[in-house]
Amino acid sequence: MGFEPPQRLVRALGETYGDAVAAEWLGKLPELTGAALDQASLTTERVVAPGGRSSLVLLVRRSDDSPAALKIAPAFTWPERERDALAHWNGWGAVRLLGSGEDGPLVLERLHPEVSLRSLPEAKALLEAAGTVRKLWVDPPAEHGFESVAARTARQAVAMAEYRADPEAGALTAAALAAREELAAHSPETLLLHGCFRQGKVLAGDRAPWLAVGPEPLVGERAYDLARLVRDRVEDLVAASAGASAARRRVNKLADSLEVDRERLRGWTLFRAVESGTRALAAGRRQDAELLLEFAGWL
Repeated sequence: MGFEPPQRLVRALGETYGDAVAAEWLGKLPELTGAALDQASLTTERVVAPGGRSSLVLLVRRSDDSPAALKIAPAFTWPERERDALAHWNGWGAVRLLGSGEDGPLVLERLHPEVSLRSLPEAKALLEAAGTVRKLWVDPPAEHGFESVAARTARQAVAMAEYRADPEAGALTAAALAAREELAAHSPETLLLHGCFRQGKVLAGDRAPWLAVGPEPLVGERAYDLARLVRDRVEDLVAASAGASAARRRVNKLADSLEVDRERLRGWTLFRAVESGTRALAAGRRQDAELLLEFAGWL
């Protein structure tokens, strides 16, 4: 199959895993895609663009002509964890897994990739997001291979530590790392989490109005999972004259509506915003970093 992978995928893989690693996998992508299509007896309609940041998604037809989506991700992004999470949710609040290949490709229920919660007004989007993520917070399978919040954030903290002395990000980095250490020392619950939940990860469907996609599953507390949602549409918050107070109100409103501790949500929101901000600095995305760090400073 001949195609050009979406530029967002090329850029994000290179930024996260290194250009050499990304280029090696992208070079194999046409062959991997062709094999996955043949294995599952699928025919291609089109590539979803701009698509995801860690996988290629194609709209396809199954052998009975029913619509589906094919997702192909590199092994180093642990696609088997997404497969296991989707299988465990079994369509409850999330896209339904229809099948999976031996080496990672996932055949998924067809949703509407052009219509996410970001198409709704902010208040409505947050309400629908809260209702969706609540469904995903279930006990994990008895014997699972999901990473814990403590383990994932410990790895992230190592990279963040380089910015302790940074003139722009140093104070916020120190505060975020201290918050993470305190929060990770004791988790009040161990639930299956989406791991990267935000408005753009909830798409319109036919079986249900809204379904989550693209999990980076792990186990831990709900406050961690909710923290990424708090900063959705951060550019609008930063542009608003009352952005700081609006951000703090959002923390309290989401925490109260989902019965999550306000301070734990604030702490994880701080950590995740600074982690993303320092990662943006490392990648040379200074404008993104400035937005994230300004938001983090309000918390």
